[in-house]
Amino acid sequence: MQKNVSAKTGKMVQLAILAAIVVLMAFTPLGYLQIGVVKITFLMIPVVIGAIILGPGAGAVLGTVFGLTSFVQCFGLDTFGTTLMGIQPVYTFIMCMFPRILMGALCGVIFKGLVRVDKTRHKVIAYPVTGLCGALLNTFFFVGLLMLFFGGSDYIMGMRGDLDWFAFVVAFVGLNGVIEAVVCVVVAAAVSKALDVVMKRQLMAE
Repeated sequence: MQKNVSAKTGKMVQLAILAAIVVLMAFTPLGYLQIGVVKITFLMIPVVIGAIILGPGAGAVLGTVFGLTSFVQCFGLDTFGTTLMGIQPVYTFIMCMFPRILMGALCGVIFKGLVRVDKTRHKVIAYPVTGLCGALLNTFFFVGLLMLFFGGSDYIMGMRGDLDWFAFVVAFVGLNGVIEAVVCVVVAAAVSKALDVVMKRQLMAE
């Protein structure tokens, strides 16, 4: 009984620390890399780490924190988000929140599924593939809702110019998506694996 309480307390502490890291990254240069009007975000990394080591529920909670920080950025802290906020606040809120919540929850589910089929000793497939999924899902859901909600707005149409929709989306995601994916795969996989090993050793010691 005491061991279960200790384990639950440890998970709550880890969740709180990861949530604090998300907030810290969101409002410091650690979380974003500005390229033009669009920011490359690294905030999915602690979300993916939490989803891997603590499960889908924790991933959803951390995704919620990520989404809230993104929405706060739309109040004058980010040009792109502030412009969308001026066009349609409700859609902007949905676009900030739901992609991050879904991404966090799904990463937890994906990791659990991969662990069942990844028979390698150090789970060399499960960790990096989950990290990659975190970056891809965040981009896919966010850009998908952006096009759905704001694709017909003068702002997005002006950015699109003479490009067809496919070429515009590829150009919009482009380098940003590649950098996010690479960083998330490397960092999320390495940190998650290290934390997982530490947690297992602590449980064995208790």
